[in-house]
Amino acid sequence: MKIVAPKPLMYQAKNRAVLLLHGFTGSTMDVKLLGRHLQKNGYTCSAPLYRGHGANPDEFIQMGPEDWWRDAVAGYAHLASEGYEEIAVAGVSLGGTFALKLASLLKVKAVVSMCAPVLERDITDLYSRVVDYATRYKRLEGKSDEQIQAEIKEFTKKPMESLKDLQQLISDTGNNLEAIAAPAFVLQGRLDHTLYKESAERIFRTIRSEPKQIRWYEESGHIITLGNERKQIYEDIRMFLDSLEWKRNREADDHNDE
Repeated sequence: MKIVAPKPLMYQAKNRAVLLLHGFTGSTMDVKLLGRHLQKNGYTCSAPLYRGHGANPDEFIQMGPEDWWRDAVAGYAHLASEGYEEIAVAGVSLGGTFALKLASLLKVKAVVSMCAPVLERDITDLYSRVVDYATRYKRLEGKSDEQIQAEIKEFTKKPMESLKDLQQLISDTGNNLEAIAAPAFVLQGRLDHTLYKESAERIFRTIRSEPKQIRWYEESGHIITLGNERKQIYEDIRMFLDSLEWKRNREADDHNDE
């Protein structure tokens, strides 16, 4: 069976721009519906697809966090090159970690962090995420359980050294939270793993952002953009972005209204 790979997303609206960043082993589908909701409310949204994500597992493990981080930075640069002077960054899971890192290094309008890890992840947990990714991919290929089991056995023999680098990137981001001063909105699922909940509390406590807010979602797990409370989450993010003082580029707005 041929798998249709996910693609980068670009939803045009007016002169307010939001960079959307997906999670580790996820894809732009993590943020597609959020992007559509924001577009309907006047925000141009761009979501890059990290290298190796959506590709076959052997290609995936050839990539690493530095590749994915460069994709996130390139996404910001693309919006800037399109003439957007004010860019908010929003991400879920690893995308939230990247959003926080961008906010610590670049000028962003605001940062939205959803279930972002900033405490060091156990390497075995990261490893299991990759194996799960490989298993899902092979199921989509239409392979039998027996064939998948045999291929996964061979797959797990391959080195995944980049996971140590990912562990370090997450930890480094958590140690640099005080560099963040842009307005911030931290969203966290109450049903998520303890590490993410502790990360959300640390993010909110440590960032110097003004204003900043945190909200917990009682019926949500990890990828909250696809969970039971997703519609409320989309609207909460929209209201947060609307509360900011954006520059009004009348000429750009009028052009997009035509």
